[in-house]
Amino acid sequence: MTLALLYLVMEKSKEGTRAWKGFDRDTMDRLHEKGYISDPKSKAKSVALSDEGARPAEELFKKHFSV
Repeated sequence: MTLALLYLVMEKSKEGTRAWKGFDRDTMDRLHEKGYISDPKSKAKSVALSDEGARPAEELFKKHFSV
């Protein structure tokens, strides 16, 4: 569900897709281990989403949170 909620705070730009990282640290670490996001332990307030993370984030959000 965290991956789906990242879709709400995603921002796409020419540099890539980023999302605020204000979610549970252990969960964010697991998403990083799976290759969906960049290392959440950086000083940045956001993480970069890989294509393998951004695509399912949108799909999961639409599946669980849209009508």
